[in-house]
Amino acid sequence: MTDKRKFISIDPNEAPLKDVHNLLLGGVAPRPIALVSTISEDGRNNLAPFSFFNAFGANPPYVVFSPSLSGRDGSAKDTLVNIQKIPECVIQVVPHELVEQISLASTAYGPEVDEFIKSGFTAIESDSVRPKRVLESPFHMECQVEQIIPLGGKPGSGNLVLCRVIKFHIAEHLLQDGIIYPDSIDLVGRNSGNFYTRASGAAIFRVNKPVGIGVGIDQLPDHIKASTILSANNLGQLGSVLRIPESGEVDAYFASLRATEGSGQESESEQYWQLYLDGEKLMDTDELKAKELIEISAAKALALNDIQFALFALLSIGL
Repeated sequence: MTDKRKFISIDPNEAPLKDVHNLLLGGVAPRPIALVSTISEDGRNNLAPFSFFNAFGANPPYVVFSPSLSGRDGSAKDTLVNIQKIPECVIQVVPHELVEQISLASTAYGPEVDEFIKSGFTAIESDSVRPKRVLESPFHMECQVEQIIPLGGKPGSGNLVLCRVIKFHIAEHLLQDGIIYPDSIDLVGRNSGNFYTRASGAAIFRVNKPVGIGVGIDQLPDHIKASTILSANNLGQLGSVLRIPESGEVDAYFASLRATEGSGQESESEQYWQLYLDGEKLMDTDELKAKELIEISAAKALALNDIQFALFALLSIGL
């Protein structure tokens, strides 16, 4: 078995540039992709994707992307040249249905080439800036470039482009109660090498934000922390509870469940309830097997975010 606690340590000052770049691409992933449109001084459109990109703050809203200098000769990309002269841009997002067109737009075309045309996108006028918007993308941000911060000035160095968003454009169908649902926008993220992530469907999951001040994993009973069945994520869920129930509360909780005999519960919850009951029956004859079944029942409950059942089940082991 691989020892996950064994690390390889790399000094970026000593490693080849390509290796450092690959480490960042693989370790900081998936990354959202900015499809950035700019315009040259003589009015030529430019379009290019950047995966060193994210949002920072909402009041006012800022986004940052980084066009790196060429790793071969240190030359600047057309995007960087353009915003140095005309400090405006439009940043569009990348849904899955456009990923091949956007990949084509990343080609190192000369500054005289219009990537809108090469990649088959429709250029439409912006409201407040000179660069055009990409009609096919469902989410646009018109931006004023407030600052360009060079990060080294060497081949492969980045340049932080600080952009203040002055207008959003969102496809009407995306908004549901003020929220953009991931399956609707179907975004793509960049990973290492030629790998990408599709942020929709089975890739999407929910994590409920903590409410109040959780007790923390350190306050969980030792037998729970020592479980070989519960995952680190499971312990994190349990550590979010506001307090550890007393033994009398545990007894009362299961007495209540027994009184209903599982009636009215969803089929999946009936499964982990039955596992718990099977474990409870074995407690006097096979304690190890009993604890295993109860811990499995707790893990299944946590998979459905039933933290209350899982905690009470696990606490019952220690009574």
